[in-house]
Amino acid sequence: MKFFVKPTLVAVAVMAMMGCQEEIAAKAVTLETEDQKQAYALGASIGSYMNNNLTEQQKFGVVLDKELLMAGFTESLNGKGQIEKEEIQKLLMALDQKVNEKKQEQAALATEKNIADGAAFLAENAKVEGVQTTESGLQYQVLTTAEGAKPMASDTVKVHYKGTLIDGTTFDSSYDRGEPIEFALNRVIKGWTEGVQLMNVGSKFKFVIPSELAYGPTGTGPIPGNATLVFEVELIEIIAAAAPEAEAEAAK
Repeated sequence: MKFFVKPTLVAVAVMAMMGCQEEIAAKAVTLETEDQKQAYALGASIGSYMNNNLTEQQKFGVVLDKELLMAGFTESLNGKGQIEKEEIQKLLMALDQKVNEKKQEQAALATEKNIADGAAFLAENAKVEGVQTTESGLQYQVLTTAEGAKPMASDTVKVHYKGTLIDGTTFDSSYDRGEPIEFALNRVIKGWTEGVQLMNVGSKFKFVIPSELAYGPTGTGPIPGNATLVFEVELIEIIAAAAPEAEAEAAK
């Protein structure tokens, strides 16, 4: 478990001083010598870190009293801190736990909303002309037809793709990176394994993938839990799986 000890107490106090310009007049500083610049740089680094930290806490409804932050800092600097070191550690661990609990509560509410939003999006998308729904719930629409071969789950394929959330937010795109990607079709999310097997080389499909065929309740990276995903996929090439005899020969 992550928790903050003495450096964090200094950090939050420095951030409090930087954030209380309404109450405390800004003090002019001199930055001429290397020592002065290094001291200022350290404070700036801590301040920037704590600004991000406090802002993140506020997102989850945890707001710290800056006046008390200032008091803790200045009193401790003068050797008159009102809380012992061991108690400080316990309090900061409790703060960290509270933030994590708030974060989990908000995540749970968000994932429930994602389920409802995804179901509504899938229902509306199913009405779009040309959209097909498979037995698993995967939806697909042919954007560009082609006569090339279709891959099997055991194949490796080369594709260009763009992935978005249902609100249109792009979370990944090989087009943006400027190069297609290769992957084994049986080592990706279920919606991709099923959907790309429906494609001919040279074709382009649009897939709407329910969360249970994507990343489920946990999500991943920028993809939240229980998110329904939208992909535009262009199948460029099939790289057939090597036969067992060929693999054995290559291994020699």
